[in-house]
Amino acid sequence: MKKYFSIGEAAKAAHTTSETLRHYDRIGLVKPSKKDEWTNYRYYTEQDIVRLNTVRALQLMDLPLQEIKKVLEYNDLEKIVDFLAQAEKKADEKIAALQYSKSKIQLAKADYERKLQGQQKFNRTFLKDYPERVILLSDTLEVPTLDNLWNYLSHFYDKVTPALKEQFSFEDLAGIYTENGITRLFAVCIRYVNIDGLKGLPKGKYLCANCTEEHREQTLRELLHIAQTKYGVEPKFTVQLIVISGILQWNYEVQVYVDK
Repeated sequence: MKKYFSIGEAAKAAHTTSETLRHYDRIGLVKPSKKDEWTNYRYYTEQDIVRLNTVRALQLMDLPLQEIKKVLEYNDLEKIVDFLAQAEKKADEKIAALQYSKSKIQLAKADYERKLQGQQKFNRTFLKDYPERVILLSDTLEVPTLDNLWNYLSHFYDKVTPALKEQFSFEDLAGIYTENGITRLFAVCIRYVNIDGLKGLPKGKYLCANCTEEHREQTLRELLHIAQTKYGVEPKFTVQLIVISGILQWNYEVQVYVDK
């Protein structure tokens, strides 16, 4: 005696919906083995469910329903076997392509996870003791660009008169100094004599955070807020050291003086 399944049971077994099975019935793709003449309820056998699963598998390979219907109506069993063998081959190719895509997705995911960890690291604040530093402010440069960072220190050597150039040397370091709303790029002096544009940075504790260009202004605001609320300090200036992170790429170490 055959076992029959309701349309809901058959749909669940084929991982589809009852409405899809009704559509298959209407177009003659998979008709139920039994239909109640009074209620019009559809009932499916195990063989019907095998056919439903075959249709769903072929659909996953982007075959249109009309082509699937034509193939399943073949009387020649050899043709059906050949067609399914080709379908199996296409399925293997699709699996290989998906595996390749998955490997690319995994690489991209790992890259973004590293970036996220780096961003989380950037978001941490820390205290750092700095000795007294003397910087030379630029007259014209306000923010770093690819052009002015390419040969950064030559700009500051050019600022010094030829007679004094031998008395100046600079760290291989760039930065942004802001005071009273005025921002200038600076170079850190190793050796110097007194000229216009020199500025002394006091020794002591600086509240610091690493950040990217995208988060620089937000990070600076957060550090100023912490300096005011936690340390009771109204910083008169801020320092943003430029940290070269790769070819034509840079990040920042933002510094706010919090020693009283």
